Amino acid sequence: MRTFWKIFLLSFISFFIAFFLGSQTYIRESKQEMDSRIIEINDENSGKGNSKETKHSKKNGPYTSLSEAFKKSDRINAVVLGMEESRSDTIMVASFSPSTKKVDVISIPRDTYIHRRGYDKAEQRKFNSIYAVHGMGGVKKAVSHILHKAPIHHTIIMDYKGMISIIDAIGGVDIMVPFDMKYRDPTSVPPLNIDIKKGKQTLYGKDALDFLRYRRGNGKDIGYMDGDLGRIRAQQQFLSSFAQKSFSYRLPIVIKNGFNHVKTDIPLKKALAYGREAMGVKGDDFSFLTLPGKPEFRKFNGKLLSYYVYDPEEVEKLLHNIYNIKKTP
Repeated sequence: MRTFWKIFLLSFISFFIAFFLGSQTYIRESKQEMDSRIIEINDENSGKGNSKETKHSKKNGPYTSLSEAFKKSDRINAVVLGMEESRSDTIMVASFSPSTKKVDVISIPRDTYIHRRGYDKAEQRKFNSIYAVHGMGGVKKAVSHILHKAPIHHTIIMDYKGMISIIDAIGGVDIMVPFDMKYRDPTSVPPLNIDIKKGKQTLYGKDALDFLRYRRGNGKDIGYMDGDLGRIRAQQQFLSSFAQKSFSYRLPIVIKNGFNHVKTDIPLKKALAYGREAMGVKGDDFSFLTLPGKPEFRKFNGKLLSYYVYDPEEVEKLLHNIYNIKKTP
């Protein structure tokens, strides 16, 4: 917490900004063309029954295996990162299905155990050490490995600077703060001073950022009892509330205030295409999940560290639910 990390909320915001910038641009600049296309499509599909529904259902399964789903599904998977200097402080995978309008967001704890050949030190076996050495390409490869070779189509990073204006622009975010959050770090640049009272309240820019950054207080036993997992749950609660509020007339405000802070490999042409597909997504179409696993201490080269050890079998079950896998008896 010594420097402002590129807060993951804004990475997530950038995920749907990329899509909805496309939808808003498409509506604003191509309305007449879109109307004519709708007429053409209606004429073309007359007498064909529910061919569009059939097309979408094929893209959404059911499938008999993950390998089949990864090849045929229309899902778009993006890795979103929140950075703390050269380490990825928060890692998420946002998976969007154009046919169902569903968005599944999987949080990957930064201390997730992953061993790379030749990187045998205790601290090198944590997921958040990958970016500094291998860049975004290494992060994509590692995420795909954890998710049973799921395709990763895009990467997204968004800096924290747009957060305060975005949150303030939508009138704050309603959240239940589980306990008094106090933390001071005068060595932080700028100095960090978190002071948020327990209870249900509307958090605006700075307090919202502080809420998402908070992991523990200055005392040893102050903070989330389960550490980073507790923070992930709080972040997901915040995101859910944010999504409910943003997917309304406020969405253009979010786009306006956030797009300049987006760093992504999604080309504008593709964003426009995604935007057309994303029209109709609502706040309750989002699901927030955590990579299945458990905390565990492990010792390497005489150094004992806490890791989050993911469960491959449970990860597979989670992916089966997302990708609509129905195994034949």
